[in-house]
Amino acid sequence: MKEEVFERYIQAGKVASTILRKGGDLIRPDVSLALTAAEVEQMVIDAGLGVAFPVNISLNESAAHDTPSPEDDRTFKAGDMVKLDLGVHLDGYIADTALTVDLGDQNLLVEASIAARDAAIAKVKPGVTIGELGTAVAAEIGSRGYRPIANLTGHGLDQFRLHMGPNVPNVGGIGGAVLEEGMAIAIEPFATTGTGYVNDQKRVEIFSQMAWKPVRMPTSRKILKEIEPLNGLPFARRHLKTPKPDLSLLRLVREGVLHAYPVLADVPGSYVSQAEHTMIVTSDGCVVTTA
Repeated sequence: MKEEVFERYIQAGKVASTILRKGGDLIRPDVSLALTAAEVEQMVIDAGLGVAFPVNISLNESAAHDTPSPEDDRTFKAGDMVKLDLGVHLDGYIADTALTVDLGDQNLLVEASIAARDAAIAKVKPGVTIGELGTAVAAEIGSRGYRPIANLTGHGLDQFRLHMGPNVPNVGGIGGAVLEEGMAIAIEPFATTGTGYVNDQKRVEIFSQMAWKPVRMPTSRKILKEIEPLNGLPFARRHLKTPKPDLSLLRLVREGVLHAYPVLADVPGSYVSQAEHTMIVTSDGCVVTTA
């Protein structure tokens, strides 16, 4: 990895770490999810960096991909388990980091995902397989009586690419991709009181462009023009200034131009915790950019 690229990852990580902590402090009972998301994203903009994806605020059994809608009136409630997942980029080089705020009494579940993340990070170095990382994650979560979410993974990062190989599993395994010096990866264990699997929900607020081709509807063209500066990074419906975008969003998804990200959730009544850091693999370990 070139030195200037490394420094961009480091700078993005420092900003993301600071804002994530400030964002976590905003999460209290009766506080608006919409205002929290807007304030966190504005902190990123005020710092002179880019929002790499809409801030995810996922409650209780929801693990990922929830973000407020334009008309959202939800507030945090006592007893909620809140996942705050933040992405920041500098010239497309991304820091992806997350924490869980427990508004109830499930500290051990929060601890499980943190311990799993840290155990996996301790193993990161060139030559280690992703299976070894998943084994470390699963052991920490299982030892506390919870399940890792098997169909969610950490992931590699590259310029303007939020999710790419290698995928970093949250369950044990043998072999798999081998870590190499210069890789940028995000490790993000999810611990759950539920089944250990998430499913797509009806709620969809996040999209990204996956194909670049002509479209006919004027509103669709406006949306694509509006998101062009994102270089394919995800956006939220609430980010759009194009009026009445819903029909065009659906059409763009059907035409394969946009990818939709449904909310991912375990079974109703369960609770999910998440912890995440971004790191660069070095010759003898790694540098955690979001610590």
